[in-house]
Amino acid sequence: MVSAGLHHVTAISGPARRNLDFYTRVLGLRLVKKTVNFDDPGTYHLYYGDADGAPGTILTFFPWEHVAPGRVGVGQTEETAFRVSEGSIGYWTHRLVAAGIAFEAPAKVFGETVLPFRDPDGMRLALVGVPGAEAEPAWSGSEVPPEHAVRGFHGVTLMLRHAAPTARVLTEVFGFSETGREGALTRYRGTAGLGASVTLREAGDFLPGRSGGGSVHHVAFRAADDAAQAAMAERAGALGLQVTEQRDRNYFRSVYFREPGGVLFEIATDDPGFSADEPAEALGADLKLPAFLEPHRAEIERVLPALA
Repeated sequence: MVSAGLHHVTAISGPARRNLDFYTRVLGLRLVKKTVNFDDPGTYHLYYGDADGAPGTILTFFPWEHVAPGRVGVGQTEETAFRVSEGSIGYWTHRLVAAGIAFEAPAKVFGETVLPFRDPDGMRLALVGVPGAEAEPAWSGSEVPPEHAVRGFHGVTLMLRHAAPTARVLTEVFGFSETGREGALTRYRGTAGLGASVTLREAGDFLPGRSGGGSVHHVAFRAADDAAQAAMAERAGALGLQVTEQRDRNYFRSVYFREPGGVLFEIATDDPGFSADEPAEALGADLKLPAFLEPHRAEIERVLPALA
């Protein structure tokens, strides 16, 4: 069993232009794909990541202009964390102050320095200082100096009533292993360089989460190819979980299931990647539509809000 880590995280936001500004200008991520929600084509689906849009770096959003705010709670992703170099936490603290972004004081979690903050919709994010991360690939086309740039995902924290059933999914379906406990937190790690960490917070009878602006819609795990995805899906089915049929998302192929704690999980293939319909140097430049929506391009473009 190969534990490949996270592929992407998909969340819900408010106005698309505000979302684009924050993630490309303040956080310095690259807009790697500008498309629409295939099930709601009047809404953008924006993908942010590194220079190549590599699996393990991709944070995506469905931006709805007037979305009601969500509430973090049981059955949801509590926090999405990115990797930066260990020496960059000071830089990012000053950058968040200058940008007027709410953040908490850096703290040690599982021996790593973590800087928690929130995006304009209240989504809980964190930067984790990782020794040696400055030597890893990063997008250098933003105003963030390359040595301080985000290097992709560190991992996610899930808030659950009971952690054990979800832990079984992480270990038996995805090949993660428990690596530590701190209070209500238990950390599981895979072997991937990016997005290898999933932390479970056992919250008991805390309030259930509510989907909306600032909340995570689903967490996607990597599969190298269709065969690896099918093997994971089979293992999930053996645990009694209901896995969907495969769906073509143009840049990866996906299956979905809801894990026992209520969080929606996806298994996404690495291929074909974000260069499937535009060259790597032009990622995110144009609105890309799947073939079944291309005949409706003019109508779709009329209803989508301007991004610039």
